[in-house]
Amino acid sequence: MHKPSIYGLTFEQLTAWLAERGHKKSRALAVWDWLYRKRVTSFGEMTDVNPICLALLAEHFDIQTLSEHTKQESADGTIKFLLKLQDGNLIETVLMRHKFGLSVCVTTQVGCNIGCSFCASGLLAKSRDLTAGEIVGQIMKVQLHLDAMSNDERVSHIVVMGIGEPFDNFENMIDFLDVVKDHKGLAIGARHITVSTSGLASKIREFTDRNVGVNLAVSLHAPNNELRTRIMKINRAIPIEELMGAIDYYLSKNKRRVTLEYILLRDVNDQKEHALELAELIGDRRQQVNVNLIPYNPVDEHSQYQRSEQDSIRDFYDILKKQDVSVSVRLEHGTDIDAACGQLRSKQIKASV
Repeated sequence: MHKPSIYGLTFEQLTAWLAERGHKKSRALAVWDWLYRKRVTSFGEMTDVNPICLALLAEHFDIQTLSEHTKQESADGTIKFLLKLQDGNLIETVLMRHKFGLSVCVTTQVGCNIGCSFCASGLLAKSRDLTAGEIVGQIMKVQLHLDAMSNDERVSHIVVMGIGEPFDNFENMIDFLDVVKDHKGLAIGARHITVSTSGLASKIREFTDRNVGVNLAVSLHAPNNELRTRIMKINRAIPIEELMGAIDYYLSKNKRRVTLEYILLRDVNDQKEHALELAELIGDRRQQVNVNLIPYNPVDEHSQYQRSEQDSIRDFYDILKKQDVSVSVRLEHGTDIDAACGQLRSKQIKASV
């Protein structure tokens, strides 16, 4: 039976777990420091922690439950890690280099049930959620890689946009956020973290009520129900009106913008009329949202879609600008190694590999 990763415990959970077994908060603080500041990979390296406490932790937890299967490096410096879970499943995690720092795109599920028709992640149906420890473990794997390079670099930003729907793994995702934000450990600022959802309206409301403090991005990809349903089957259950109502609830409680992600598909959703309709949908939310236009990244399995022409992208952008909509075009990272938006796959191998 595999032991869970200790990375899955928030500091409060670790403190409570040790307290129930007779250990003081100071020991939880020491363990936390070894895990996230000194970044050891075994309990035996925690040299100043009570041996009885360490033996107890080692009996119930592992530290690393992910192993590196392969990694690929792009010409632009992006690195895609193929990581193996204890049960033999494989997930993909991506390190991206920006002018503002180092960002990691994490995966939250093995496979995805959302089924967006342009995305490689949904080619394999969801088989399970990742634990909080497996999500934190992705950040730690990347950070340990950076440590080994000896360039004194650290993960500064996180996007929860890898394989899976984060809000379909809600509690584990929330615990992950608590761990990586904790000022005693990795101390990644809430404003440097973005969680993306395909539009689970009820979870957007719950996310709002939890006051997590991180940024919210919503995969919209179409300005009307007919088109969105055609490319995103989730729209059948949660139409745009319900989704925009949840976004309004979020905006009413937060003093920050929501990002509306819009992937541009040639001759599908990239025409001038679509841009005008999108501006109309945004309406009086103009000061509270930003549209992030995403040029389509090719996926062999979805050959029915093509990347929009540069002129179409520019025209779409210009129309939104003229309508006073805040808009940007996403910079691409790792397209040459299938690490860009929409290209991640939940690849499978046998556990014996």
